[in-house]
Amino acid sequence: MARIEHFNNPNAPKPSSIVVAVTVFVQDEQGRVLLIQRTDNGLWALPGGAQDFGEYIAETAVRETREETGVEIEVTGVVGIYTNPNHVVEYSDGEVRQQFSICFQGRYVSGEPTTSDESSAVRWVTQDELDEIPINPSMRLRINHGLERRSHPYIG
Repeated sequence: MARIEHFNNPNAPKPSSIVVAVTVFVQDEQGRVLLIQRTDNGLWALPGGAQDFGEYIAETAVRETREETGVEIEVTGVVGIYTNPNHVVEYSDGEVRQQFSICFQGRYVSGEPTTSDESSAVRWVTQDELDEIPINPSMRLRINHGLERRSHPYIG
């Protein structure tokens, strides 16, 4: 299913749902950030996805990272909570979601970056490379907050 990200777009469609979702900020020993290139829109992003029934939200972060990247992580904290009503995601099936995402801090445990149905590429990205790849502004904000190692989670 294709998706279009609308960020501060006054002509964006009105949202029809809010779904609890996560993203995960993980760095390796060299300080590189684990990113995927999404198959649904071609943009680079932190791994993540929607919470399943019967699942703790931290379990969602671990599962989604494993499914999308092949990397096992441990949740170590919260980078922030992202609920910008001016960020909506329009899906090809007609659903339009208002942004609601908890970005977790994760610690790399094991595994090698491996693609999935949701990721056409997976790799560790240096801070210098971040400006060279297409990333949605909302996702870039989460990455920046993760790199800043803020003392308190972002709430916005």
